[in-house]
Amino acid sequence: MPVNGKSVLLSGLIAGMIIIASAAAMVPVVGNEMDQVLADRGLPPLGGPAMAFFGVFSLAMGIVLAWLYAVLRAHFGAGNKTAAIASFIAWFLAYFLSNAAKAAYGFMPIRLVMIGTAWGLAELLAAGFVGARLYEKRSGSIAISR
Repeated sequence: MPVNGKSVLLSGLIAGMIIIASAAAMVPVVGNEMDQVLADRGLPPLGGPAMAFFGVFSLAMGIVLAWLYAVLRAHFGAGNKTAAIASFIAWFLAYFLSNAAKAAYGFMPIRLVMIGTAWGLAELLAAGFVGARLYEKRSGSIAISR
């Protein structure tokens, strides 16, 4: 089955918005600690340019997640199982590896790394499930049930 580019883009943007909303919800959980870690390293708190970058990154991540789902569905079939596989692959490559490096280099405290890594998996699963459902709807495919 060919990948429907328009469906990837539209469902991916919605998935990206879910990632943005999730990240915004995490700020009250770790915001003060994160600001302190940055200050301890002589860095300013995250401001407008950094937030803009993370917003664009989140939208791009949503599109990549939708594309990955569309590619994987040819092998695994449409459904939540494929959405979970796509989400896990994206999480591992974009969140787990970079967060592990931050911890290994001592740049980020283990507590913040663990929160961010676990939160990232949850947000990508949510974005992946919603993005997959929207992709299937936009592509006119059968309802997903796996």
